[in-house]
Amino acid sequence: MVKEIKRDYYLEQLINREGNGLIKIVTGIRRCGKSYLLRTLFKNHLLENGVDEKHIIEMAFDLFDNIEYRDPKIFYPWAKEQLQDTEKYYFLLDEVQLLDEFVSVLNGLADKKNCDVFVTGSNAKFLSRDIATEFGGRGDEVHMYPLSFSEFMSCYDGNKYDGWNEYITYGG
Repeated sequence: MVKEIKRDYYLEQLINREGNGLIKIVTGIRRCGKSYLLRTLFKNHLLENGVDEKHIIEMAFDLFDNIEYRDPKIFYPWAKEQLQDTEKYYFLLDEVQLLDEFVSVLNGLADKKNCDVFVTGSNAKFLSRDIATEFGGRGDEVHMYPLSFSEFMSCYDGNKYDGWNEYITYGG
C-alpha cells in the first residue's frame, strides 16, 4: 500500500492564496515535491471541494507528450479554448519555465477574471529571489523545501531512531 505524504504546510499556503488574483508560483530545488503538491495534493483539494474536473486544466511541460505546447503560439490558444463558460478555471502548470515567453503567457491567463493560475518551476530563474518581480508584481511565491523529519516520519514504518538514520543518510 502506497502512503500519501502529507505536505499540509505547503497545501495550506496554496489554499490560502486561491482567488487572490496573482499567479501562484511554487519554487524549490529539484525533487522536493513541487509537482506532487500541485498536481496531486492541491488538485485533490479542489476536487474534494466541488470543483468540476473540467475546470482543472493541467499541463506538465517536462513531458515529451506536451513538448509542442512549449510554444506559446500553440499553448495560449489551447488554454483559451479550455475556457467553456464563466465559472472559475484552475490552471495547474508544471515546470512552466520550459514554456517560451512564459511570463507573458501567464500574465495573459491571470488577466482573465475566471482563471486562477498555479505553476511550478525549478531552474535558476525560478530559484532566484526575484521571481515574483519577474511577473511585474503579479506573482505570489511559495518556496518549498524537501521533506522535514516529521513529514518523513509520517510515512516511515519503523521507530524514530531508525527513521532518523535513514533521514540523515538519504535526506528528505
